[in-house]
Amino acid sequence: MPAVDKLLLEEALQDSPQTRSLLSVFEEDAGTLTDYTNQLLQAMQRVYGAQNEMCLATQQLSKQLLAYEKQNFALGKGDEEVISTLHYFSKVVDELNVLHTELAKQLADTMVLPIIQFREKDLTEVSTLKDLFGLASNEHDLSMAKYSRLPKKKENEKVKIDVVKEVAAARRKQHLSSLQYYCALNALQYRKRVAMMEPMIGFAHGQINFFKKGAEMFSQSMDSFLSSVADMVQSIQVELEAEAEKMRVSQQELLSVEESVYAPDFDVAAPQINRNLIQKAGYLNLRNKTGLVTTTWERLYFFTQGGNLMCQPRGAVAGGLIQDLDNCSVMAVDCEDRRYCFQITTPNGKSGIILQAESRKENEEWICAINNISRQIYLTDNPEAVAIKLNQTALQAVTPITSFGKKPESSCPSQNLRNAETEDDKIVSQAAVRADDADELIAPGTPIQFDIVLPATEFLDQNRGSRRINPFGETEDETFPEAEDSLLQQMFVVRFLGSMAVKTDNTTEVIYEAMRQVLAARAIHNIFRTTESHLMVTSQTLRLIDPQTQVTRANFELTSITQFAAHQENKRLVGFVVRTPESTGGQSLSTYVFESNSEGEKICYAINLGKEIIAVQKDPEALAQLMLSIPLTNDGKYVLLNDQPDDNDGSPNENRGAESEA
Repeated sequence: MPAVDKLLLEEALQDSPQTRSLLSVFEEDAGTLTDYTNQLLQAMQRVYGAQNEMCLATQQLSKQLLAYEKQNFALGKGDEEVISTLHYFSKVVDELNVLHTELAKQLADTMVLPIIQFREKDLTEVSTLKDLFGLASNEHDLSMAKYSRLPKKKENEKVKIDVVKEVAAARRKQHLSSLQYYCALNALQYRKRVAMMEPMIGFAHGQINFFKKGAEMFSQSMDSFLSSVADMVQSIQVELEAEAEKMRVSQQELLSVEESVYAPDFDVAAPQINRNLIQKAGYLNLRNKTGLVTTTWERLYFFTQGGNLMCQPRGAVAGGLIQDLDNCSVMAVDCEDRRYCFQITTPNGKSGIILQAESRKENEEWICAINNISRQIYLTDNPEAVAIKLNQTALQAVTPITSFGKKPESSCPSQNLRNAETEDDKIVSQAAVRADDADELIAPGTPIQFDIVLPATEFLDQNRGSRRINPFGETEDETFPEAEDSLLQQMFVVRFLGSMAVKTDNTTEVIYEAMRQVLAARAIHNIFRTTESHLMVTSQTLRLIDPQTQVTRANFELTSITQFAAHQENKRLVGFVVRTPESTGGQSLSTYVFESNSEGEKICYAINLGKEIIAVQKDPEALAQLMLSIPLTNDGKYVLLNDQPDDNDGSPNENRGAESEA
């Protein structure tokens, strides 16, 4: 016998689209078999009905033959031979009627009854199990949706435990119903062969017995043929019993697993996370906007293929493209009080899709896998080794620090301060730094600071010496007297992302590499919270101010800023390199990375203008010529860039028009 296609019971718990697709093939086969069985049963019932009609017809014929004698024919003389002949034919027809009756009974028992039993028992069982499997799947989906909406508040732990138990029970119920359904579909592949051949064996035996008793019309070869067919049916029956026993044992083994297998987040305390993945697949919740303020979440099967994120709904033959992951960024986010959410952002800085994983382990592995794919590691000769190396380097380089302490000394000697170049030399986009050249810009293992942690009072104490602390946290007017007389005062709304020590300030590539490492470190450590601040650029300093208390968090002299640039693709990212003298007599270099509500080039332009003002302050004529080159508005303010408001945020604190006062 040829091999029989089977559903793998081991894949019932995963319930992947591939298994559902194969299951749909078996369901289609079962549906076709049901339609064919109904048509075959109609044909057999028609044969059986014809045979019953033959019995009634022969019985009526025998009576009619005997009734000839009772007819009063006007010319009935000489009919005695006819009557005796008809009597003999009546006896023959009666004998044939007995044979036809036996044949009809045999057809009912050996041809019609087996096909009816196959339809009512096997096919009905498959249909019933299909309905139970569908109900179990729907119940599991509802419980997963309820589980996905669990908040992160600790006071809801009892609710969370109940929901997790509900998910586990629903998943076990679905697993049990799927195993029973798969076993029935596998057994159906054997039973349908028996069901198709067994009725015809009964039909043939009945006809042979009928004709043997009538006229011995069938030869011994037909008997041997039918005997061989009967032996084949017997062997299939034995094989079916062996396979049924094997499936029963396998089902018991699969159901004997620990209950933790059914829990979606059983290892939340210490999950085993693989950060070196270059491909990933599994179910995620996709956030869809249904209106201006309303959203829905849809549970779909996602997988990566090369540099693409694919999505495959249940029942679909193949997946569709959702997002191109090359050069994308990904990080964990807070979304609608749901756990384990992360967002994929396109290379141009636009917000992409928001997804939710079912566990902490899945959430972090998806983030790591997308990060690895976005770096185009999959195009290298040995992507696994490259992923391991990059993640080890990133983990060594992302040790958070909590103060403006002394940065590790740069491995290269201090370099002379360079005068500011033209605007185009400062903000022009450069090519991405190659991985081999990264060590020449930033030392491996350099720690990253993720926040400006100096409190306002501590910073003011350092600048005021022994002066009294203002209990309201406000900066005194005389703390920065240069702000009143500055030729340039420009305010920007920014968020500090991170800072780190660098080895050189000869190129803006060091800023781009610092941006890459800071964003990668935030993604690896799931650091997504940032604090909004005001960045004020004057003709002498660059100050970071708390927008609520107006306390200055940090202050940088423009003369100490040696490089500044905006990101090549995400225009809202901006960074600058600061040269700071050390107590040992040397100098250290640090790069600071910010995200701005406006374009980063506006900040770069303002810094460049401030440095130009510093350069020409000793020459009144050159200073006047510089200020005359900047256009004025009707109210006497200088316009730094295009006098247009930003279209990304309506906050009143945001820079509108990028103006400065002279």
